[in-house]
Amino acid sequence: MSQDWDIKQRGEACTGSGQPFADGQRYVSRLLFGEEGYAREDYAEENWNESLAEGALSVWRSTFRLPPPPPEEALKKETAESLLRKFMEEDNPGHANAIYILGVMLERRRILAEKDVQLRDDGTKLRVYEHRKTGETFVISDPGLKLTDLQHVQAEVVALLEGRPPPGQETAEVAPEDQTAPESA
Repeated sequence: MSQDWDIKQRGEACTGSGQPFADGQRYVSRLLFGEEGYAREDYAEENWNESLAEGALSVWRSTFRLPPPPPEEALKKETAESLLRKFMEEDNPGHANAIYILGVMLERRRILAEKDVQLRDDGTKLRVYEHRKTGETFVISDPGLKLTDLQHVQAEVVALLEGRPPPGQETAEVAPEDQTAPESA
């Protein structure tokens, strides 16, 4: 014998009045079984009366909670892409690691597609990416980052995407004679 357990989720509005529930509002739910199977009805407490419980398989009270907003995307596609474009235009060797990480991030997000890897005579790798929508080509040098370097570079990229100075550059305004060398562990 097959069971059909297609029970509806909690309603967003009162079955009796049609008014949407407010965050923190108490409501009463009842589970019924009819010709079309199981059905759930949710009533604002002020619209509930005990006669509605007759014939119900189950009745319970609860508090309506608005679902939390979706988590903010840690790295926005457009921001990562615009930062990549900016760094590539600047052609600053100090951004090589960040450019590489941004390229990999955009590849994972299916914005860029790796089309080729070229090994140069000096041993460096060039990764050739194509923008999936625009067809633009991005040639990004692979800096050969070690696993131990990744955390620092990722923190740098996240800080840049959030509009903050990268770690280690927060004190850029301190006069050189006031800076001390970091202690080694």
